[in-house]
Amino acid sequence: MKIAIASDHAGYEEKERLKPLLDELGIQYEDLGTVSEESVDYPDYARKVADEVASGHVGQGLLVCGSGTGMAIAANKVPGVRAAVAWNEEIARLAREHNDANVLSLAARFTPFEELSKIVRGWFAAKFAGGSHARREQKIREIEQEELTDQAVK
Repeated sequence: MKIAIASDHAGYEEKERLKPLLDELGIQYEDLGTVSEESVDYPDYARKVADEVASGHVGQGLLVCGSGTGMAIAANKVPGVRAAVAWNEEIARLAREHNDANVLSLAARFTPFEELSKIVRGWFAAKFAGGSHARREQKIREIEQEELTDQAVK
């Protein structure tokens, strides 16, 4: 599997620390930035990852910012993206299994690195469970399509 990874300045250090773990897990990644701790605007980097996921160029995305929330909000604006903020391994696993989330967003300022590692391991070990969850995920897609249609009509 190939993923896209990005961070803002607040998540830069942790993003860099996660790369060896991705290598260990055999996950190829494309790093879309940022390249330092110099202040940047997180929506720019969330969008880069979201666009790669939505286009199918990569299978999943991994975002790292201060709280995880801003990047998840920005990524979720891109049709086809289901970004989840995970603060522990179980939440990450459930986001994949129950919600078919395709972008993981992490809180660098609030999550110890050891926990970030567990979250990433749990995320990539989990698979979408299907069943009743597929029906619910389809309803999410329908909402998205209705909103896109409504926007096109306006």
